[in-house]
Amino acid sequence: MSEETNVVAAASAEEKLSFFQTVQKGLCKFASWLGFGSKYYRSNKRRKKIFFDVITYVILIGFAFIMIYPFWWMISASFASTRSIMVGNSAWWPTQTAGEQYGDLFYHYGNVLTIANGSGTTLFQSIGVTLMFSLVPVTIGIITSTMAAFAFAKLNFKGKNFIFFYCLAGIMIPGPSIMITQYCIFTELGWTENGLSMIIPGCFGAIMTAFFVRQYLFGMPTAIIEAAKIDGAGYWRIFWQFVVPLAMPAIAAQFILSFIGSWNNYMGPLLFVQERSWWPLALLVRWFDQESSGSEQNAPAVMAISVLALLPVLILFAVFQKWILGSIMLTGSKE
Repeated sequence: MSEETNVVAAASAEEKLSFFQTVQKGLCKFASWLGFGSKYYRSNKRRKKIFFDVITYVILIGFAFIMIYPFWWMISASFASTRSIMVGNSAWWPTQTAGEQYGDLFYHYGNVLTIANGSGTTLFQSIGVTLMFSLVPVTIGIITSTMAAFAFAKLNFKGKNFIFFYCLAGIMIPGPSIMITQYCIFTELGWTENGLSMIIPGCFGAIMTAFFVRQYLFGMPTAIIEAAKIDGAGYWRIFWQFVVPLAMPAIAAQFILSFIGSWNNYMGPLLFVQERSWWPLALLVRWFDQESSGSEQNAPAVMAISVLALLPVLILFAVFQKWILGSIMLTGSKE
């Protein structure tokens, strides 16, 4: 009886082993088809590359969807009716559009002009103020920062490295820690009533902009400057006729990044701009949001003005993204 039991047990063990070997070979065959070799099958490098490419693109598409979806929801909500926003069924496209409720799909975009008048400023006036807060300090500040970068990169003077690292140390100071001091200074100067608090400080440049342009200028041959000096050119002429044209990719990229940051600046105008006629778009969007806080009547209008506020910087970044990314890579060069 024991022999028969042992034979049955051995047969059962062989069947299990054969089953597991079959499963193992099947998995190894599937893995080799994907490009992963084993002791049973050889690998296929081409399929392995395709497999990893597919995984990579699936992950990238997933992250891209996560980044793009909020903007898509904002666009779809700007075309929604008041009822569909209140119900909250606007995940992909409104269950009821403004065209179905008001007879005009772009009703909320047109209504933005009417509602904005109640805030003490108009939409076009707010756009003009935003352009002033962005273009004037950024343009003058870029020139100031480029001059500093040229001095730190190509001129030799006593204490150059100490001054540069002292300026870099200023970046370590958290911005909120000095906002109270800034507010007191701007109030004493009267800059909070006329928008100068958002213009004049930016005209003195930014150390991060000077740092990136300085790194870019290290790749420019010093022999060009020496040759220009031998020909009788002064530093002012060298800067405008040689440095600026050669460093234009880095300057343009930093200009675009600074412009985007100034255009989207919310905290600065919120604290340092008291007069409503000097409200930029960021504060106008906030006013719309406050108007719709009690009821959701203006929620589509908030989305509409948000789209209008974001559209210029998105177009700017899409057009000049090669310059921006190229400049960031080039400024990583070693000294």
